[in-house]
This record gives sequence, structure tokens and C-alpha cells, in this order.
Amino acid sequence: MKADTHHTQKFLLYAAGIFAIYFYFGILQEKVTRGKYIVETTDLEGKKTVVTEKFTFALILVCTQCIVNYIIAKAAILIWPQNEDKTTHLYYASVSVTYLLAMVASNMALQWVPYPTQVVGKSAKPIPVLLLGVLVGKKSYPLKKYLFIFIIVIGIVMFMLKENAMKGESDVSGFGVGELLLILSLVMDGLMGAIQERIRAEAKPSGLQMMLQQNGWSSIFLIIIILLSGELFQFIEFAKIFPDIYLNLLFIGVASAVGQLFLFNMVSEFGPLPLSIVTTTRKFFTVLGSVIFFGNALTGRQWMGAILVFLGLFLDAFYGKKQPKKDIIK
Repeated sequence: MKADTHHTQKFLLYAAGIFAIYFYFGILQEKVTRGKYIVETTDLEGKKTVVTEKFTFALILVCTQCIVNYIIAKAAILIWPQNEDKTTHLYYASVSVTYLLAMVASNMALQWVPYPTQVVGKSAKPIPVLLLGVLVGKKSYPLKKYLFIFIIVIGIVMFMLKENAMKGESDVSGFGVGELLLILSLVMDGLMGAIQERIRAEAKPSGLQMMLQQNGWSSIFLIIIILLSGELFQFIEFAKIFPDIYLNLLFIGVASAVGQLFLFNMVSEFGPLPLSIVTTTRKFFTVLGSVIFFGNALTGRQWMGAILVFLGLFLDAFYGKKQPKKDIIK
């Protein structure tokens, strides 16, 4: 009885950690990426001018998260030593590239779409995973799996389609840069998942080892890109005017790293099914939080689309997590 009680308490602790950390992470990320940065300047004649700027440093944002994630994963491995990781560097480098493209595209999309759209759009991750599993991984899924994914797709379309597009009006922004970036992010998520499956099948590293290597390689790539692109120097100039951005980025990095630790602990001790249920529920409350705190009002059609997305994800979590009929890794 005591063992069962302790088991339940640990599950509730991990679930509460995921809810709290990623709820805070989502709110803080929207505050940083979509918030208004206002500065008042005075010219030689004493005339005051108010200038509003936006945070556009997506590479800096992702790099901060990767570096903090790496540091915390390294500390965790020093505390809890792991077996030798025999995964090839090529695999980790490939995972890092897809991971970076997915994160950068997702964060950049926030400059064109509201946070609820990004969250629900990213909830479509099973779609590229399913397609790439069939086309590349030679997997075979049951019919109900396709049905659940179809429900998710319908929900995504209902949520992201603009009102004027529904009425047949022309609008070049009906499907624009933000939506294209979300699609790119989803494709990269699917490729990353396929590579990670090969890593697990061939080398079987621990979750902490994958977290460490993935964020380490990603940090190296990002630092090089940031230096070559000149974004670092632009960010420094921005931070001179708005120094609070340093603290906000640190909080985002810590929240991301702690959230990953909760995720890896839950999946290792309770399996992917409970984790998928917890993370799916968390996404819904993230959307609600964005609507409440930032006034991103949703139409009735968008609410119906969001409900369909989460319904499809819940059905997949309960009934679609069985092993596919054929799973060949060559």
C-alpha cells in the first residue's frame, strides 16, 4: 500500500511540475517574443519621441535554452552517473540540426501568429511522425491511428483558417509566413523523431544523455550561426536599452531545462502513455492562459478546432499507443 501511495505521489509531482513549469514557460515566452518594448527618446530641442520595438532574436532565444539545458543535464549526470553512451556523433549532430530548425521556426512564427495558434499548430506533431514513419521507417499503423490523426488535421485547419478565408474573401495573409514556419517546424519534429528512434534502437542511451548531447551540439551550431549572422551584436544593442531581457531569457532557459527533466523522469518511470496525457492536457491550459493573460480571443470556430485537436490527441493517447504491426529499422 505504501509503495502504491509513493508511486502515485511521484506521478502527481511530475505532472504538477510539467503543468507549472511549461505554463510559466509559455506565458514568459509570449511576453518576450510578442511583448512591446517601449523607449522614450529626447532630441536636442527637447522633443520627446516614444519608440516601440519588438524582440526578433529567435536564435538568441533558442541558444539560451540549449545552453541552460546542457548545463542542467550535465549537472544531473554528475549527480546520477550513467552508463557509457555509444551513440555516434553523426546521429546527435543530425538530431541537433532538426531540433534547431524546429525550435527556431516555431519561435520565429510567434512574430506573425498569436501564441494559441502556435501551441495548437505544434499539437499536430503526430502528423509528420506518422507520415515519416510510414514513408521512411516502413511502419504499418492500424486504421484507428489514421482516424485520430485525421481529427487532429481537421481541428488544425478550423483553428488556423482566417475568418475572411471562410467567407471566400481574398487575403494574402490568410496563410502566411507564420503558418509556413509552423509547417517547417512540424516537418523537422518528424525527422527528429525518426532519428531518435534509430538512436534508441541502436545505442539505447538514457534520457539525460540524449538531453545533454542534443543541447550540446545545438549550442555549438547556434553560437557559430549567431556570430556569423551578427545577431549577437544586434541583441547586445537591444539589451542596452532593455536590460531586463537578460533576466527574462535566463528564466526561459531554466524553465525549459527543468521542464525537460520532469518529462524525462516521467517517461522513464511511468512510460509514454501517461506522459502524453499530461502534456496534451497541459497544452490546453497553455492556450487558456494565453487567452486570459494576453487577450488572444478565439472565435467559436477556433474553439471547436482546438477541441477537435485535443480530442484527437486524447484518443491517440488512450487507444493509439500500441506498437505498430511492423517496425523495421534497417
